[in-house]
Order: sequence, then structure tokens, then C-alpha cells
Amino acid sequence: MSGSQNKISVPNDGSTRPNGAASLRRRFSWMHVREQAIHFILFCCALLSVLTTVSIIYVLITESVVAFPPNTAFFQVVSLHEFFTETRWTPQYAEEQQHFGILPLVTGTFLITGISAIIGLPVGLLIAIYLSEYASPNARKWVKPVLEILAGIPTVVYGFFAIRFLTPMLIVPIFENWLGMTVFGKNALAGGIVVGLMIIPMVASLSEDVMRSVPNSLRESGYALGSTKFDVSSRIVVPAALSGIFASFLLALSRSIGETMAVTIASAGFAKLTLNPLAQIQTMTSYIVDVMTGEVVSGSTVEKSLYAVALVLFMITMVMNLISQWVLSRYREVYQ
Repeated sequence: MSGSQNKISVPNDGSTRPNGAASLRRRFSWMHVREQAIHFILFCCALLSVLTTVSIIYVLITESVVAFPPNTAFFQVVSLHEFFTETRWTPQYAEEQQHFGILPLVTGTFLITGISAIIGLPVGLLIAIYLSEYASPNARKWVKPVLEILAGIPTVVYGFFAIRFLTPMLIVPIFENWLGMTVFGKNALAGGIVVGLMIIPMVASLSEDVMRSVPNSLRESGYALGSTKFDVSSRIVVPAALSGIFASFLLALSRSIGETMAVTIASAGFAKLTLNPLAQIQTMTSYIVDVMTGEVVSGSTVEKSLYAVALVLFMITMVMNLISQWVLSRYREVYQ
């Protein structure tokens, strides 16, 4: 009887284990296929951003530097020397009066960026210090959504805010009525102010993140020496997070350089080499908008000029973004 029991038990053990192993193999095989599919989808998403950037660079270079018949590259018509040294930008004029010097556009762009930096960078940093070191959880719960709302306002609204409120109700009474200075209806100061308001949320959010990542041991060391909260914030936390704050500044300035609609509505007039913030200026982005919305002959030098301007704008913003990423990576190496 015991022998029959042994004969029955052996096949049962042998039949159960192979089935379990096969089921386990199928399960691991399916998990492997799913992981590979997820890996491929994520790779395609990352590749899409790379291909988009490469496509943008290809279009800008082929339209402005390299000629593919029947198209004519911009720099085969206009010399590099004239493009970077000429102080007049008049592509819409008659052919004998055309000048293609990008300096007025670059000057106008950096004038807007400088004004926005004076307003947006210190205010954003002070907000970040408050949120990181002073604000209670309840106060932070109210301030953060307000910053997000400010970041979500369309840039067109900022432009109309500048032209309907800032210029007639703030800039004209102060500079024209009180100081006797001439203020244009569209001026660089109004555009710089609204762009400065636009970059405040970016500076505040990024700077707060890097300051909150500073180890608490540094703060506790300062308090142990009898320092006040202001001393800890200004002499310990901010210097410790300075490289990350600097990276946020560069990212915000890149946003200022590339801003289009708010600057076009509030400041854009005609290209003029000037540093007067109360005068009309034209930035690289506003010129691109002007050409794309105007009646320009397809394939003409005027149309090709916007690709050259866009190429310069792309190179400036790319260099600033690369510098900010390099600074931020150095920061992470130190504190992580």
C-alpha cells in the first residue's frame, strides 16, 4: 500500500513543479516585453525633442547660411561684416536704401532684457527668500498659487496691460509730466517692466527650490552661533545656494530675450540704435513677427533676413541655457 502511495506521489510532484516554472517563465517574459516597450516609448519621446531641435537648426542654417537652389541664402546676399557692424536695419525700404545691420535689434533686445532683470531678478529672489526661510506653511499655501497664476497669464495680456496702464498712467505722469522728458506711446520701459513681471515666478520658484535644498545643518550652525534669521538667510543660505540662484537668473533672462508678444505690443516700433528706455525700439522677436505678418515676397531677401535674425536669437538663448545648466550641474555636484 505504501508502494502505491509512493508511485502516486512522485508523478504529482513532477507534474506540479514544471507547470509552476513554466508559468513563472511566461510571467517574466511578459514583464520583459513590457519593460522593453516602455523603454522604447520613452526613448522615442526623448528622441522627438532632439529631432525637433536639430530640425530647427537645419532650417535656420539652410535658409540663412547655405544655399539650396532655387533658394538663396541670406549671407550670400549680405556680408557678415555688414550684418554684425552696420548700425541701420531697414530691410523693408527700397532696394537702394536697404541696410541689414542687426545691431539695432540686438540693442533693443538687450535693453528690454536689462530693464526686466532690474525688476524681475531682485523681486523674485526676495520672494524666494521669504518662501524658503520666513513663510509659514499656511502663508506658503497662499503665495505659491498666486505665483502660478502670474506665470499662467498670457503674454498678450501683459502687452495690453503695458500699453493701457503702465505707459499712460505711470510712465507718462512720472517722466513726461514731472521730469519733462519725451515718452513715446510704445517704449522700451513699459516692455521691460511687463517682462520683468513675467520672469518673477520663474526666479522665485527656481531660487526657492535651490535654497530649500541647502542642508539644515548649515542653518543650525548659524543659529548655534547666535545669528538671527536674517543673518542666516543672507550670509549662509543665499551664498550656499548662489550657483543655483545664478542658474535661475540665466534661465529667466533667456525667457526675457525670447519674449515676443508682450514686447511687440508694448514697445515695438521701428529699429533704432538707442539706449533710451522711453523711446520705441524693435527687438529680434518683434522683427520676426513684423515680417511674418506683413506683405513680404516669398523668397526675397527680407524674408530670408528673419531666418538670420532667428539664428542669432537661437544662438544667444542656447548659450545662456548651456551656461545655466553647467552652473546648475556644478551646484548639484556640491550639495547632492
